[in-house]
Amino acid sequence: MTDILLIAGLWLDGSAWDGVLPGLRVHGHRPVALFLPGQGAPPVRASLDDQREAVLAAVDTAVGPVMVVGHSAAATLAWMAADARPDKVARVVLIGGFPEGDGQVYADIFPVVDGVVPFPGWASFEGPDAADLDAQQRGAIAARAVPVPEGVVKGIVKLGSDRRYDVPVTLICPEFSVAQAEAWIEGGQVPELVRARQLDYVDIDSGHWPMFTRPAELVDLLDRIAHA
Repeated sequence: MTDILLIAGLWLDGSAWDGVLPGLRVHGHRPVALFLPGQGAPPVRASLDDQREAVLAAVDTAVGPVMVVGHSAAATLAWMAADARPDKVARVVLIGGFPEGDGQVYADIFPVVDGVVPFPGWASFEGPDAADLDAQQRGAIAARAVPVPEGVVKGIVKLGSDRRYDVPVTLICPEFSVAQAEAWIEGGQVPELVRARQLDYVDIDSGHWPMFTRPAELVDLLDRIAHA
């Protein structure tokens, strides 16, 4: 039995994992889908530090060693957990995302409107990211999207322990291939993962949001990774 913390990417709260949680429980794991500060309705002010502390609190209250899963931009939050709790985080799993390094901005990618970053619409994700989402799924995701506070996306990543590189990492590759990910990392485009001492790659035939389009496959992958 493994404690699994699930952190969704921008605009998504813990409900993004609703299709994954039952299967992980069937496999005997203890999954927790995190709802982070700033994900209320209406949006409340929150910082990247607030979200980091919420993740660490979940790690600290877990029964045993924890597998922390970060999707998309939340790959950085998962990596920050490994940095702060290298003795408690047994593995980091990154789905379609790569961790930023110390001193870098968390996710200043999309425009801020009135203090938040609203979901930008599907035109921003045409191509492999959203190719497997049908109209109904797109509408459902957009309807549940939560604007992200400016203090989160513009927060500065703080990392301080080289022991994070000892924590095993698995990169699940959705809209990009394993070969592409290997080339990016070996080419130095993801410095944090270049230094990881154990880095495994796993492919999943999906777009950027496999928790919605391939939940059963994602459950099986996470179960296998937990037993690695």
